Amino acid sequence: MDYPAHRQHIVNLFAALSKQLRGPMAAFAKLHKESVSDGALDSKTKELIALGIAICIRCDGCIAYHVHDALKAGASKQELLETIGVAIMMGGGPSMVYGSQALEATEQFLEQVPERLES
Repeated sequence: MDYPAHRQHIVNLFAALSKQLRGPMAAFAKLHKESVSDGALDSKTKELIALGIAICIRCDGCIAYHVHDALKAGASKQELLETIGVAIMMGGGPSMVYGSQALEATEQFLEQVPERLES
């Protein structure tokens, strides 16, 4: 899977859905923004938590989204790897599969020019 392309596809789908389902999508966007804003935990840590959950619940789109956003928030490859490790511990065999996919997503996003992580 091409995770950067998959993430962009999801962003496009969200935009289309937002035009037709304004209230719930606007509410979710606000929830997302508030949930990952700096507080007692910084945004990077919150994105790593979201990635661990994404791996455990086996959501390809969530993996693409949160790997991108964790890197954008300053996460290192090692921090992503340790997040994958915790997700595997919590989710067992299926999390190993999705953790491997999260590593692939990490490597694909790191190959991009940093400016592409801004969108």
